[in-house]
Amino acid sequence: MRKVVLGLFALAIIVQASAVQAELFPSRTVRLIVPNPAGGSNDAVARLLAEALNETWQQPVVVENRPGGGGNVGTQAAATAPADGYTYLVSSPGPIVINPLLYKKLPFDPAKDFTPIALLASVPIVLIVNPKLQTFTLAELLNLARSQDEDLNYASSGIGSTHHLSAELFKKMTGLKLRHVPYRGAAPAMTDLIAGHVPILFDNLPTVIPQVQAGTVRALAVASPRRLSSLPDVPTFEEAGLPGFEASSWFGVLAPAGTPTEHVAKVTADIARITSSPSFRKSLEATGAEVGGVSGDEFARFMKREAEKWGGVIKSSGTPLIE
Repeated sequence: MRKVVLGLFALAIIVQASAVQAELFPSRTVRLIVPNPAGGSNDAVARLLAEALNETWQQPVVVENRPGGGGNVGTQAAATAPADGYTYLVSSPGPIVINPLLYKKLPFDPAKDFTPIALLASVPIVLIVNPKLQTFTLAELLNLARSQDEDLNYASSGIGSTHHLSAELFKKMTGLKLRHVPYRGAAPAMTDLIAGHVPILFDNLPTVIPQVQAGTVRALAVASPRRLSSLPDVPTFEEAGLPGFEASSWFGVLAPAGTPTEHVAKVTADIARITSSPSFRKSLEATGAEVGGVSGDEFARFMKREAEKWGGVIKSSGTPLIE
């Protein structure tokens, strides 16, 4: 009888210790892997989240930029990280939705290697040009492109990015022949646009706003159903003469598959509380982004719809599969 009592006592201690450990999660530094260079929209949104989680958990939350391979390098790093609840991926559609449609073989499988946490934010795409390009409206850009002997170049944050596919959708709808110049992220693409090395870029609103305000780029149209308060003088594509053209990017949080369900549940709940707070919404909206407000299985279904949408663009554009 005594042995039974001692055994039950020991079991109670173990259960209590496990409960305390779960309550203390996280108890050390948490990594948010961003598969893009610093300075882009994904990076900016991830840093806002890191700051909010740091305040919530009172533990360091660091953003780790791992660019390369169209986002595949950082995504693989997150997929193969220990599934202990201390590493998460903050990704745009490219690596987890579009790349599986573009690459013949990937070192990860988004459907199997990750657990969806939350759709953190979404942002509209904006068509911008270098100010030295003598175009002030979408119609003028179309006329210029059609009058050139050589195709105009457009930059993107990489093959398969929403920037790239937005431009391909634009080409399809206008009949223009533009030449793609991919970069390793949005920041270097923007840098070369400002320097005049490439004349055209489809980019996310958060990174466009400060450049438009500084006069280093010119915005011709926003790919949203209505004008934006942050760029009130910039027309929608429909207003500019291209109805039906809408495109946006988004940023989601995912955990490596196998992450303890209790950790996933806590992170999901904490992010939901953060994104519903007026202060976080205000900070996010100041960058030009809107709160996503989608979690778990609903986020997984959202990604499936996105794959269907952009898969059609990839097919119609004739973009070849990447080895």
